[in-house]
Amino acid sequence: MKIYLTAIIRSKPEHTVEVVQVLENMVIQTTKEPACIQYDLHRSILQDENLFVFYEIWESQQALDLHNEQSYIKDFGQLADEKLQEKPEIYLTRKIEK
Repeated sequence: MKIYLTAIIRSKPEHTVEVVQVLENMVIQTTKEPACIQYDLHRSILQDENLFVFYEIWESQQALDLHNEQSYIKDFGQLADEKLQEKPEIYLTRKIEK
């Protein structure tokens, strides 16, 4: 079963440049993972330039679990406490089919 994930990330204003670099690297590395179907990074343009949203689709929960063990994801986790306004909000969902 495919896993759909939305992650909302808010960087501290003074760390936004560094956070963007880490997030962009995550996109480059993650899209190389064979079980990654989609991995899109978005940035708010109207409300808060420190707000980022990932939209992800994974082949399975096992694939997502493996993704979360990658070094570039762990690197992001290490900067989260210091460089983000709060812990990322993560929403795991399933697509509603007609």
